[in-house]
Amino acid sequence: METPKNILIITYYWPPAGGPGVQRWLKFVKYLPEFGWNPTVFIPENPSYPIEDYTLNEEVNPELDIIRTRIWEPYQLAEIFGKDNKKFKAGQFDVGHHQNWKSRLSIWVRGNFFIPDARVFWVKPSVQYLRKYLKEHQVDALVTTGPPHSLHLIGLQLKQEFPTLKWIADFRDPWTEISYYQHLKLTKRADRKHRDLEQQVFENADITLATSYTDAENFSRKGARAVCITNGYDQLSEPEPHTVHQKSEQFTLTYTGVLEQLRNPRVLWNVLNEIIAENTDFAAHFQLKFVGRTDDKIMEHIQQSALKKSVIEMGYLPHAEANAEMKKADMLLITNFPHVQSKGIIPGKIFEYLASGKTVISFGPAGSDVHRILEETGAGQHFTYDEHHRVKQFILDYFFRWKSGEKMLSPRNIERFSRRNLTQQLVELL
Repeated sequence: METPKNILIITYYWPPAGGPGVQRWLKFVKYLPEFGWNPTVFIPENPSYPIEDYTLNEEVNPELDIIRTRIWEPYQLAEIFGKDNKKFKAGQFDVGHHQNWKSRLSIWVRGNFFIPDARVFWVKPSVQYLRKYLKEHQVDALVTTGPPHSLHLIGLQLKQEFPTLKWIADFRDPWTEISYYQHLKLTKRADRKHRDLEQQVFENADITLATSYTDAENFSRKGARAVCITNGYDQLSEPEPHTVHQKSEQFTLTYTGVLEQLRNPRVLWNVLNEIIAENTDFAAHFQLKFVGRTDDKIMEHIQQSALKKSVIEMGYLPHAEANAEMKKADMLLITNFPHVQSKGIIPGKIFEYLASGKTVISFGPAGSDVHRILEETGAGQHFTYDEHHRVKQFILDYFFRWKSGEKMLSPRNIERFSRRNLTQQLVELL
């Protein structure tokens, strides 16, 4: 039997962090030992997480080696300017007419002074600690995962000092190509620094991991040795083959996760209001459920419309409870940024949506990777943000099928997205 190899994973998000950012490496770490790799995780001791989910601690092997060091983050300074700046922790902020002068100033400071992000102050002490650690311990592979992309700067410096160390830079989201980058109000100097640092990471990492097909192509064009390993669903969530939808008392459309202004599907709210006004049967049976954090401005708009009577706000739920709500729904909503440069973003929740066996309605740019996945699995329909008529027809058709009790087949060929199979892909790459 081969001696297990050692992999050191540098991540900001780790239980009790909630939300999507924690899931990817929590699951890789879970399955890596099955394939002969011994993981050690390096995390901040005192992080400032936007969402916490203490139930995720139960998924961490008590024998896992975890290294914790202190971090300083300037978010408390940002929050002095206004409570809305708490959104910065999750990479969100007000846009358009919702911005006041405090928001604009805070965004400018965030983009131009904290490059690439506000966790940059963890880079220097982490390099100092890990320099000594790498001299004293056998490490066969190093992983940095971002955002926050500051963590890639830790990997960059360690790679320069230990050139034979195999370094995998994992991009859960793009850096300069992410949709909100254009909203950061960057000076030319700051923009150049962001792009220079990104380029150094691409050129020096042995492998750059992307979570979408399009991102991998974009990274490769910039000189990265890029490979796509998507996010996925855990084996425990996998549905039985050919299961059917169980008709519920209410026709329920559910959104899980954080819904921010830049991904607000206004066309859907307009369509639903229109159907409610025209179809009393739909109005009597329809239910719109939000599981997670929805931006206050979005909810204010919905509460001022006919949709108000149909809305249920559940707030943030532990991961297992959120998955249970997915399975109770009749249709699941997923949204992406509307711009073409975001077509490579695959929100992690889509794979748990697939595992739930329920139909997905998706919004985002045409030709997106999400569209590709939905077509390949037969799991639902993807729309752009200006397809009012098609969206209306899809929802009405599905509602009439639901009302008649018609059976719906679950998505097909989703096994390749199981976390265990994805870990096997990672190990083959390593």
